[in-house]
Amino acid sequence: MTLTVFQKLALGVSGVTALGIGCFILAAPEAFYAGYGITFVQDPGLLSELRAPAAGLAALGMLMLLGIVRPAVAQISIAVALTVYLAFPAGRLMGVVIDGPPPTGILGALILEVLIAVLCLAAFCRRLRPRGSRGTQPRTA
Repeated sequence: MTLTVFQKLALGVSGVTALGIGCFILAAPEAFYAGYGITFVQDPGLLSELRAPAAGLAALGMLMLLGIVRPAVAQISIAVALTVYLAFPAGRLMGVVIDGPPPTGILGALILEVLIAVLCLAAFCRRLRPRGSRGTQPRTA
């Protein structure tokens, strides 16, 4: 599958963001979450629970980036980028509805995730439609 420059840009932004955030949380979860105004007691169980999904996010970021250089993986990379950047804001919005507004830093993360989701949707919306439904429906009399 050949990607346009815009599609590669969308995968690049998505991948670098996911990889960077995942690696930051893996390396220093306390520092990462302190940036959001979240503090917690040093607890090995909690740190493990934070690092495990961070490793997954980093791996998904690498998969997004791999689609830029390996055309055979591009379709999977697109699906991963859309899944991550639609699921994260959906989960945060669910939290706002159920738990109330989070700290400002987390609202900033929500805005960034929505912007990346919009970028991905703009880049890949044509690929989401089935091949026969591109607005070329035959007219009936």
